[in-house]
Amino acid sequence: MTGERNLTPVNVLTGFLGSGKTTLLQRMLRSPALRRTAVLINEFGEVGLDHLLVQPVDDAVVLLESGCICCTIRGDLTRALLGLLGRRERSEIPYFDRVVIETTGLADPGPILYTLLSEPVVRHHFRLGNVIATVDAANADLHLSRNPEGIKQVAAADRLVVTKTDLVAPEQSAVVHATLARLNPSAEVCDARDEALDIDELLEVRPATHSGERSQRYWFLPAASDVEATGLGDALRRHGTEVSSLSLILDEPLDWTAFGIWLSMLLNRHGNDVLRVKGMLAVQGMDTPVLVNGVQHIVHPPQHLERWPTDDHRSRLVFITRGIDRERLLRSLEACCGARVAEHAAA
Repeated sequence: MTGERNLTPVNVLTGFLGSGKTTLLQRMLRSPALRRTAVLINEFGEVGLDHLLVQPVDDAVVLLESGCICCTIRGDLTRALLGLLGRRERSEIPYFDRVVIETTGLADPGPILYTLLSEPVVRHHFRLGNVIATVDAANADLHLSRNPEGIKQVAAADRLVVTKTDLVAPEQSAVVHATLARLNPSAEVCDARDEALDIDELLEVRPATHSGERSQRYWFLPAASDVEATGLGDALRRHGTEVSSLSLILDEPLDWTAFGIWLSMLLNRHGNDVLRVKGMLAVQGMDTPVLVNGVQHIVHPPQHLERWPTDDHRSRLVFITRGIDRERLLRSLEACCGARVAEHAAA
């Protein structure tokens, strides 16, 4: 945990075509929290930052009014990140202490997360902050029910920001919020029009290592079964995505080795269909929880927290899956880990 504080955090901003990523990015770049930020994008012409540009540094880097730098990605992400790092160390560009990557609208965030979590040289200098995904309230039905990339973006997100709610009736906006809560129970769902939307909090990696309301809200969400079925959720099923979330509670501490073997086997066989797994685990022989976090075949390094966020010290796991039989998943977890599992929520 101590070493991670010296690494440069990388936040990933994703969302389907036209969902408002650039508008949110513009708002983020005006915040003092991003004063010293490097932004990696694909093409300047696609992101509409012209009114924020001040002067070119060279043919790939420009300075923004906020003091941030904005760069095009030329080649793969590893070369782009290490190129930025080298130029920072040589003082060729202003110092930055954060990177924001804006993906294309059709991007699967998985390969980006794989680079950040698996490339040894990248991991030596950078750490994954969190994933923020924008969802267009006016077109959520179309984007999520017919485009697998949209589903993967939602599943990978730590924050979901609903945009264009001013273009739809309040009832439709509520449907989108409820459906996103069902699809990704561990993500916070925000409204882009909310003037109280806190950019600092949006970028914050959750859960915090100290107890507090934010940590509790993040991991102890209402059961998905408490959210009424929505038209958008029905559309997702009609179009055959078969995406569902499954929230589990385990009463007894887990054998860490047995759980690791089970999770590795699950992702090795079904990684493409395990869109997200997140958990706060009670582990045998440990007084504090361990966080696990995975996207498809990619698993973040386990995170050891300093304390539990509440007095409830039971393990919690959230799965977002596509076409996986929930009963078989439950039985295999119980068989491998010798744990009694209770289903807390279903979507």
